[in-house]
Amino acid sequence: MAMKGLLSFQETASLLSVLAEDRPFEATAAAFNKTFARGDQFRACSALTVLLQDAHLLRAYQRIAALFLLYDTYKSENLTSNPFLNHLVEAAGDPNVEAAERFFILQLLTVPPPRELPRKTVVEFLTSISPASLQNLPSKEFLYHTFQDRLRSPPGTSCFKQKYTSRSVPDPEVPISLSPAQGPTPVQLTDSNQSASTVASVLSNVGLHGFEPPYVRPKPPVLVPLDGELRWLSPETPHELLWDSSMCADTSQVSAVREAIARALKGPLVPAQQQQVLLELEADPKLVYHCGLTPKRLPDLVENNPLIAIEVLLKLMNSSQITEYFSVLVNMEMSLHSMEVVNRLTTAVELPIEFVHLYISNCISSCENIKDKYMQNRLVRLVCVFLQSLIRNKIINVQDLFIEVQAFCIEFSRIREAAGLFRLLKTLE
Repeated sequence: MAMKGLLSFQETASLLSVLAEDRPFEATAAAFNKTFARGDQFRACSALTVLLQDAHLLRAYQRIAALFLLYDTYKSENLTSNPFLNHLVEAAGDPNVEAAERFFILQLLTVPPPRELPRKTVVEFLTSISPASLQNLPSKEFLYHTFQDRLRSPPGTSCFKQKYTSRSVPDPEVPISLSPAQGPTPVQLTDSNQSASTVASVLSNVGLHGFEPPYVRPKPPVLVPLDGELRWLSPETPHELLWDSSMCADTSQVSAVREAIARALKGPLVPAQQQQVLLELEADPKLVYHCGLTPKRLPDLVENNPLIAIEVLLKLMNSSQITEYFSVLVNMEMSLHSMEVVNRLTTAVELPIEFVHLYISNCISSCENIKDKYMQNRLVRLVCVFLQSLIRNKIINVQDLFIEVQAFCIEFSRIREAAGLFRLLKTLE
């Protein structure tokens, strides 16, 4: 039975025409929506994922435009409903993908993305990236933990999925990568007939799985048991009973801490109660593993009792779940208490640098998108003081976020703290 292709030759030509020009992202999205009806957009986006898997089928600027279409087509829905979220997250954490593409995907996955991004062209976006922004990009494991509640299926693919024969080979005269410092040349902006023909041939003859060979799974033969193996059906080896010495142990201390944490999740504790919980955790750090706090409930503890939240997180630093707690903390709604917790953690222990950068980006996005002017001014002041503390204590290298923080200061230059932060940045140049 012949395999039905993703797109016809005519549809492929239309798709390539959408990607053919270097124009603002929102103009590319408008051309895509005009070219493909809503019912055909899933097939078109699926075709883009196939083309993105091969580094030679699309020019560098076309790949970035294609990534934007995968996000923009479903931006009106919840991010979890985007059927291509797995592809975006996996590409953002893949070290084999161009750093500029990974940085662009991270911009798209920021909730919400930067407001000025849709109005930029690919060239404008690439030239606005500083080399420092492409350093220390989040790892694939960190992104999987951050988006684990939103991914439709476990990340990763079968080892047999990519074992297919590609229909394209690289053109040695055409560069594959695109440096952020140099925009595409006129030669790069013109697709040759041969390249377009290759893309059309691939999309009209293959499905989502490419030229995947059949994996034969023969039925295994029945293993005849030996006579000596039958004794394991009824083993006669004597076993000694082991006594659990912790069965009758006094659990009143554990129960008291669990009850105190349960109350701390619902509202602020009085100073005496807070001090009692802190003393109990200091006396026995292992109590933190039995206090009943899960990553999902961490935001409640941060908002109601930030001092207890700080102590609990410090005690959990060696836990295998600490990355999950960090992911929840970085994605919770920005507030004075959450910044206090993060600030105290950065001065007490060495946090993953990608966690700190992502939290700062979310704080800046929250300030930009809030509608209430009074609350916006208040949050901007808090963020500026928070950033000045991180810079003066040398917790972060300001060059890694220089452009983003500088743009934030300029946008809110009317606020005294933002102007002070801007002057601090200038002294560090």
